[in-house]
Amino acid sequence: MSTVDDHVYARVQLALPGLAEETNQEWVWTDDMEEETDVPGFVHATVMKTEVVLALAPREGTYVDVTTGGGGHTEAILEAHPQSRVVALDRDQTALDAARVRLARFGDRVTFVKTPFGRVAEALQALGIATVAGLCADLGVSSPQLDEAARGMSFRREGPIDMRMDASEGEETALELIARVSDDELANLIFQYGDERRSRRIARSVKRALGDNQLVTTLDLRRAIVRAVGPVRVGGVDPATRTFQALRIAVNRELQEIEELLAAAPGIVEIGGVVSILSFHSLEDRLVKRAFHAKGTWTSLFKKPLVAGEEENASNPRSRSAKLRSARRVSEEETKRGKYT
Repeated sequence: MSTVDDHVYARVQLALPGLAEETNQEWVWTDDMEEETDVPGFVHATVMKTEVVLALAPREGTYVDVTTGGGGHTEAILEAHPQSRVVALDRDQTALDAARVRLARFGDRVTFVKTPFGRVAEALQALGIATVAGLCADLGVSSPQLDEAARGMSFRREGPIDMRMDASEGEETALELIARVSDDELANLIFQYGDERRSRRIARSVKRALGDNQLVTTLDLRRAIVRAVGPVRVGGVDPATRTFQALRIAVNRELQEIEELLAAAPGIVEIGGVVSILSFHSLEDRLVKRAFHAKGTWTSLFKKPLVAGEEENASNPRSRSAKLRSARRVSEEETKRGKYT
């Protein structure tokens, strides 16, 4: 597949901090991070904001930010063009409330919708919007979600073993999932979603702790994991990181949501529109990369995924794990004419 014209690629490459090397190396989310912003009640730093907006190149039209969070990317899109509008989605009501405060000055140019991003097509249809000029997504879990002990997503803060991004949906918690599945099913889940090669030992230890009534809080869960594999950090990553990641992904159907988003994108992004997606671990990035390689549907804007520059990495450690892939929607006719191949 060819990329956009060389002079366009060169201009964007010069404007952006870096390109990631394509390797088979796995990477995972780590919560050893603290971030700051001035948004009340939702402390979160926007990742690769400049790069995302440069790729989208906002113009007059409607865009959709399917992971609004604190509203940083939405704000940048609205600031980039005075005739742009944004449909701002998030499944987290706390995030939407914070975004409303941050984006109040834009008035009716932004519309807020509480929904998982896998339902983006339904959300737009309900608003009477057939297609959008562009779409952006930040697939990472936000710092406020990690910081709130009651959500149970971090082993650095003691809380219930919950991990739901939206507790109001009434779906099962991580603890209920652990209790429901068998030892083998739990091990397979931890291996598949956490790339954890010691998953069977961990699963046995976690289930044993549950049976002994020693699995109540996130710290109990981490202790069960450490009993199985020891306290040594591997590659700078806490021994509990991959298991916590796996359980969070399973509880929130994160990969299924991404698959649903990517399946819906060709039908909701107009020809010539751009999709920009930030991923934070290899399972997410693999799905995005595969979707953007679909012939006759997308053409990638960059030969390799973009990564944050040194300055952003220093000020916002969360950005170190980010990879940005962007692609332009093309028609079958354009592909047949050889404009995009």
